[in-house]
Amino acid sequence: MRILHTSDWHLGRAFHRVNMLGAQADFVSHLVTTVRERAVDAVVVSGDVYDRAVPPLAAVELFDDTLHRLADLGVPTVMISGNHDSARRLGVGAGLIDRAGIHLRTVPSACGTPVVISDAFGDVALYGLPYLEPALVKGEFGVEKPGHEAVLAAAMDRVRADLAGRRPGTRSVVLAHAFVTGGEASGSERDITVGGVAAVPAGVFDGVDYVALGHLHGSQTITGRVRYSGSPLPYSFSEADHRKSMWLVDLDADGTVAAERVDCPVPRELARIRGMLEDLLDDPELARHEEAWVEATLTDPVRPADPMARLIERFPHTLSLVFDPERSPDDPDVSYARRLAGRSDQEIADDFVAHVRGAGPDEDEQTVLQEAFDAVRADAVVREVTP
Repeated sequence: MRILHTSDWHLGRAFHRVNMLGAQADFVSHLVTTVRERAVDAVVVSGDVYDRAVPPLAAVELFDDTLHRLADLGVPTVMISGNHDSARRLGVGAGLIDRAGIHLRTVPSACGTPVVISDAFGDVALYGLPYLEPALVKGEFGVEKPGHEAVLAAAMDRVRADLAGRRPGTRSVVLAHAFVTGGEASGSERDITVGGVAAVPAGVFDGVDYVALGHLHGSQTITGRVRYSGSPLPYSFSEADHRKSMWLVDLDADGTVAAERVDCPVPRELARIRGMLEDLLDDPELARHEEAWVEATLTDPVRPADPMARLIERFPHTLSLVFDPERSPDDPDVSYARRLAGRSDQEIADDFVAHVRGAGPDEDEQTVLQEAFDAVRADAVVREVTP
């Protein structure tokens, strides 16, 4: 069986100030063409269909058009909700849409109920695990201490229990939206850390033939059976080195996996350039970036006059301008943002306590701080998805 694995469309999202809806529509057309020309048997979309819980109308219209085009192909499609989606909104009409061969899996309680499709070698069960926000689903899965590993492990127990009751030789595919250990994040994913931990071990998914992951925006292989498709388009300059693609997965009769990357259309190359303004304007080696979307980091010791206007004369698609003068880390003029780069909320809070009190928080105080951060993040999720 041939499966096309994609995720993280983020319909409605812009790239800096550039509207990406046209590029997203081009990707959808590419997806449909790939399904038709490569004889795909099923499409799986592993979450973050939209960029936010209440997407703009144009994004909803594009999604509606996508559903019609996929349904017209007669190829089963399974989609799950991600941490950017409102599961309740994305799942509206799921029962009716299901009849058209588009299967929206947005309800945590249905994790153990697969979409079953067949080929010449028997059945393939596709299990959709929507993004499981631990604080919101701990009751459903009966876990005492909410965390990503605990709720995913409980969901996978349901998957394995259902699979055990099916005919011998039934192959299995799981769609999940999570941060799996070994994956490499970029700068455009929303933080899903709970209890100081974001990642879950790949072993949580043991017992199934293929795991189609979403959430991380870079295409990557965790194991031969556990893969991220990545986003089809770039959503931050941290993705400048990404090769945007989908996975074309062939699942043999015995569950053996063979995967091929299918490149996605590139609306415009990304380039990150760094140096003093005059050097960037004069360097002949940078000519190759003149039609790219550019992030320019200026290292001039003093901010030059009209830097963006001057950059745009040579690089007309400059979208981001960063000032980072070359200074030693202990220089008092080093920016606050630079000092905090790469530090977690917990680490910043610990440093603040140490600064105002003279000593950092003890273990109990660290627990209180972490619980507070988790509660605020969970509350933000509830507020976003509640009508």
